[in-house]
Amino acid sequence: MKEQIGLDRLTGLLAFARAGSLGSYTAAARSLSVSPSAISKSVQRLERQLGVPLFNRTTRSITLTNEGRDLHERALKLLRDAEEIEQAAKAARSEPAGTLRIAASFPIGLHVIAPLLPVFRARHQKVSIDLRLNDHRVDLIEEGIDLAVRIGDLPDSRLLSRKLSPHRLCCYASPTYLAASGTPSHPDELQSYETVNLRYQSSGQLFRWPFRIGDRDVEILPSSSIVVDASEAVISTVAAGSGIGMATSFMATSWVKRGDLVPVLSEFAVERHNITAVWPQSRRTNPAVRAFLNMLTEAL
Repeated sequence: MKEQIGLDRLTGLLAFARAGSLGSYTAAARSLSVSPSAISKSVQRLERQLGVPLFNRTTRSITLTNEGRDLHERALKLLRDAEEIEQAAKAARSEPAGTLRIAASFPIGLHVIAPLLPVFRARHQKVSIDLRLNDHRVDLIEEGIDLAVRIGDLPDSRLLSRKLSPHRLCCYASPTYLAASGTPSHPDELQSYETVNLRYQSSGQLFRWPFRIGDRDVEILPSSSIVVDASEAVISTVAAGSGIGMATSFMATSWVKRGDLVPVLSEFAVERHNITAVWPQSRRTNPAVRAFLNMLTEAL
């Protein structure tokens, strides 16, 4: 009986540590691959065992109590130790196995990672994939993510990283639109064409289109009659004949191959070197992480 109580308490501490970091039973459950009710019950059982309330609860959120804040950092250390034990066990295997949790934005996930998964699973059948797509940047360490692929700056010095191949930012339009409206020969001519632009969900700012003109990088903010807040919607709207839009080459390639899109102003396209794979230090010897990194590098 005493051993069972100890296991319950350990489970509760791990659930408490993750829920306290993420501020949600649902997020903690997803991170630990269990149900939200399991997290809730484990935390409630822990509170009864400790005799103190750990969370203030409302219908929408949970926040740490004073007692919870005092205990949370210690519980986090326990969680990190448990994860290090798990990673050490995985590293001892010569063959990749277990669950590989990958995080990425929607464009990267849909166009870069998802097409690789069948090939990766064929090579490494003992690995299961948990792919999480979100345009908001997640904390890999707090959420137990093994590997992420990101575009942009990397402010988190706790992470290891590997630069992936560059991509291009180029304008595209449908063949039907260009047949009806003509094709611009210079970015300055875009004001005479219908354009589709992106508004960033995180900031509400409109995307400024970069061009390489001569030896200078120039940004243009087109006066667009259609503005959407997802890059996938830019591609779909442009392919439907609504005008000219700008997209990354890895997003547009399949549309171009099918003949649904045509590059426009490609001689003014810019190259970016800001796609990076990142992973926590604790995953550096994980065979599944290494195997997927190698596949990413091959594919890109």
